Amino acid sequence: MPTEILMPALSPTMEEGTLAKWHVKEGDTVSSGDVMAEIETDKATMEFEAVDEGVIGKIVVPEGTEGVKVNDVIAVLLEEGESADDIGTVSAKSEDASSNAAPAEASDKTAPAKGHGRGETDATPAPAATKGADGNRIFATPLARRIAADKGLDLADIKGSGPHGRIIKADVENAQPGAKPAKADAPAAKSEAPAAAMAAGPSTDVVLKTYEGRPFEEVKLDGMRKTIAARLTEAKQSVPHFYLRRDIQLDALMKFRSQLNKQLEPRGVKLSVNDFIIKACALALQQVPEANAVWAGDRTLQFEKSDVAVAVAIEGGLFTPVLKDADMKSLSALSAEMKDLATRARDRKLAPHEYQGGSFAISNLGMFGIDNFDAIINPPHAAILAVGAGVKKPIVGDDDELTVGIVMSVTLSVDHRVIDGALGANLLQAIKDNLESPMTMLA
Repeated sequence: MPTEILMPALSPTMEEGTLAKWHVKEGDTVSSGDVMAEIETDKATMEFEAVDEGVIGKIVVPEGTEGVKVNDVIAVLLEEGESADDIGTVSAKSEDASSNAAPAEASDKTAPAKGHGRGETDATPAPAATKGADGNRIFATPLARRIAADKGLDLADIKGSGPHGRIIKADVENAQPGAKPAKADAPAAKSEAPAAAMAAGPSTDVVLKTYEGRPFEEVKLDGMRKTIAARLTEAKQSVPHFYLRRDIQLDALMKFRSQLNKQLEPRGVKLSVNDFIIKACALALQQVPEANAVWAGDRTLQFEKSDVAVAVAIEGGLFTPVLKDADMKSLSALSAEMKDLATRARDRKLAPHEYQGGSFAISNLGMFGIDNFDAIINPPHAAILAVGAGVKKPIVGDDDELTVGIVMSVTLSVDHRVIDGALGANLLQAIKDNLESPMTMLA
């Protein structure tokens, strides 16, 4: 029976994507692991690989199509001996339709099969094992069903490793008779907050009417901009932010940086002020370990290592790639890694694990001439450091002598559920101490 290939969820937050490019065409033979398409999510362009072998019988969604929902049918795969005549009419909403349809009567011998990863034909009887003992449907590829039948295995006892838990060939071949799948945790209820966040404020009709008669151009929101709007609106409404501000004197850092860059020049390494800021924050999270934590609903998670996210502006939005174990890495290693992540972020080539996670973030607008600003926390992070420009200012020394120095203004946005005022102040003091005494970061 033909197998429906569904739009995959390539990241935890993905709800829809753009089918950017097909690497196969109808009639091509594919094997498990072959790259079939490139899919643009709200964050990146990623390759989509085949999990079954067969022949591409039909491409349902043309390349370049935007707004393809997760689990929509994008293509149909034929197995050996099948032809295009077996496909029938494939709907991109077949899973939704089948899940909403009333269950067929047991006596109905001609009801078409409706399973995850399958096409439907009027002449094909339903497979015997389409539901488990609990009444839930079992999703498996036709080849997996056939092998299971030959081995005498009950599909209800096999845990699927394919897209969305579908049972594939490898799962059945590795299964042992009588083995029971591990009980999965109940999935968390899907939050309605992002949708509500998108709807915050006046409706589209009200806004359009307000500016009726004035010339304007409507700009369509892409997936990234929709996600940013939803997540940050939700964050600002649901996270109890408070803000801590400090001025940091950079004269010692600028002098030390100049010396290091001269010594590192033969290696082609040039350290930026941002590299020092990343290192200072990573070490501060070690010096104030209670602040190296995230909010997890009914608890907090406190981390041993410092995973620091850094905001990178790209066309139409931003990424926050994460430098893992930043406290353990040298300044030159952090510099090289940050350059690589920033370059691939701008090309939208980051993998999800490279921009997800971390407990702390940095947003630096100093290079744009911004003196100071307040950044919005990106949940589940507990804090984000907003970094302004280093500018020359008058400084009163310990001996009351007035001098001129380079001063950078920073603002620490803090989630009060995780970090209280005194703890946040200690964290910001540690960051300040590290930056004002940069040589200690190498100790």
